[in-house]
Amino acid sequence: MNMLLTVNFIAFAAVTIYAVYLFIYLLRTRAAYIALGEKVEFDKKIKQRLQKVWINVFGQKKLLKDRKSGIIHIMFFYGFLLVQFGAIDFIMKGLKPGTVLPLGPFYSSFTFFQEVITFIILVAVVLAFHRRYIEKLVRLKRGFKSGLVLLFISGLMLTVLLGNGMNIIWQDEALSWTEPIASAIAFLFGFMNKTAAISIFYIAWWLHLILLLTFLVYIPQSKHAHLIAAPINVFLSRNSNKLEKINFEDETKEEFGVGKVEDFKQTQLIDLYACVECGRCTSMCPATGTGKLLSPMDLILKLRDHLTNKGAAITSKQPWVPAAAFQRSEGNQLAREASGYDPILIGDVITEEELWACTTCRNCEDQCPVMNEHVDKIIDMRRYLVLMEGKVDPDAQRAMMNIERQGNPWGLNRKDRAMWRDQIDDIPIPTLKEMKKDGSEFEYLFWVGSMGSYDSRSQKIAASFARLLHKAGVTFAILGNKEKNSGDTPRRLGNEFLFQELAVSNIEEFTKNNIKKIVTIDPHAYNSFKNEYPDFGLEIEVFHHTELLAKLVKEGRLKPIYKVDEIVTFHDSCYLGRYNEVYEAPREILQSIPGVKLIEMERNRENGMCCGAGGGLMWMEEKKGSRMNVVRTEQALSVNPSVISSGCPYCLTMISDGTKAKEVEEEVGTYDVAEMLEKSVFGPNVMTSEISS
Repeated sequence: MNMLLTVNFIAFAAVTIYAVYLFIYLLRTRAAYIALGEKVEFDKKIKQRLQKVWINVFGQKKLLKDRKSGIIHIMFFYGFLLVQFGAIDFIMKGLKPGTVLPLGPFYSSFTFFQEVITFIILVAVVLAFHRRYIEKLVRLKRGFKSGLVLLFISGLMLTVLLGNGMNIIWQDEALSWTEPIASAIAFLFGFMNKTAAISIFYIAWWLHLILLLTFLVYIPQSKHAHLIAAPINVFLSRNSNKLEKINFEDETKEEFGVGKVEDFKQTQLIDLYACVECGRCTSMCPATGTGKLLSPMDLILKLRDHLTNKGAAITSKQPWVPAAAFQRSEGNQLAREASGYDPILIGDVITEEELWACTTCRNCEDQCPVMNEHVDKIIDMRRYLVLMEGKVDPDAQRAMMNIERQGNPWGLNRKDRAMWRDQIDDIPIPTLKEMKKDGSEFEYLFWVGSMGSYDSRSQKIAASFARLLHKAGVTFAILGNKEKNSGDTPRRLGNEFLFQELAVSNIEEFTKNNIKKIVTIDPHAYNSFKNEYPDFGLEIEVFHHTELLAKLVKEGRLKPIYKVDEIVTFHDSCYLGRYNEVYEAPREILQSIPGVKLIEMERNRENGMCCGAGGGLMWMEEKKGSRMNVVRTEQALSVNPSVISSGCPYCLTMISDGTKAKEVEEEVGTYDVAEMLEKSVFGPNVMTSEISS
């Protein structure tokens, strides 16, 4: 027996060392591929980063957005962590029979706990199988490879239970409640002699070991690389949603944007190996959902596979092991031959159509359980197309040229920017120049934006907000013809150079006029001023108009007293909601209005669907699939509202067009939150002269 145990130990050591060697080789290989990317400065906000790990890795917060899948994953996650102690105990029994973990009087409790955990994991396997293959959840891939991990996990659990049952027979142990399943197995096979029990024990033991080590080697080569990469990815993920600025004065840079996979930052490349392939991003993407070519998950996977192949060609490190089993794989052939592998990133790997389909709504990022960031990669590739190759949709190009020449996407005369005031004779809406001339002071700069200045429908929102500010006694001024575009549209379309020109010019104007507070009806400008302009030196308070109005209502400076009998559903703007987490302010305003019944769409708050205007798509035609604004309007109409409200002029325009497309514009109104509040503060039929008082 001693000789057999010695042989067993030698064989155990050999296969374990080999598997660990392959595992370490794979980790080093993937690390070498990631190292091809550009280095990034680490901000060292350790506490904030550890908190993200605690919430999203150990708390599984994002996984629980889909409660069924989230609970199953928690069973796997914590079960697999805890059951490893049982695996160590089981392996010890095979190496030195009769030996167990030195837990003393707690060992019996430990074995009971391990069996409970093992049973829970087996239940999770059944539930996961049902979710993927019986329920056939659309976002989940099916096929043998997709379910291979379930075979690994169930095999590991069943072999340890069988082995422990045989160990009870072998060691003449009494059946015990502390090992209920193993005892049940021992009872069923109680007719066996010790020799048979020992044989089955070691069959189970070796199966368990081989499965465990095979799984170890399989992890870095599959989507289960997220077990290693995801915690790192969460820790290193950006601490804000802002886009990184390009340093155009960097003389070492010959290209701007990302035209090769190694142009991405190393932290961006970690995303590729952290992907779980769960499909949550794609299932919530407005582009995918309306028949466009873009799938956020597929975009990440195509970049991952491309990085693996290119990394193999550059580093000569084979991505798939054991190498003998994967001789014909593309990656291993590229590593062996060191041949030229250089497909064009934008064209051969990712199509231009995919890039221009993105609305930058960040629904994909909000859903991703491992905090992958899709939008910045898309914008980086757009930057390369626009800045280096001059490729851009003609409609988008026209909008950017108009912004460059006249400061607005339509190309209307920049001198007409303040003419919207001429339609409002009941209250003063002074410009900064007029305020200075009168020697008056003001608290807020009201950034009207291009929509509020030129679009006839959005001008009404600007007017309603101005009236409410006047009623509340809030002093404000506008830039008038000095106001330019915020730059959000060019930046999202990839024209970083134009964005930076506008940002610097606007900041100079703010500084020159000693602006301390800005309020705007445009969530896109709000996001730019609040989160992105600080990179260029802006340090002032920025408010969205719904935030300020909610504050004024709470303080009693605005009193919604007139009843507005409407059933209202609220559409969340992506740049107000997911980018800045402003969800409650507009709802608080609507709920303060007598007569308003607020009902929520199925997709609301952080799960809300984009209207289709973001990412510069407001100025581009949707040429494939359904129109996003119509689909979003249909979601709103499904709760039978009399009014669809929003806090964004872009969204309101898209939703208004949606109600027209559905031919319900006569039955269902579309109003900004400020317009709804105005009705309640002043009354629906109050004369203009009464409003000014």
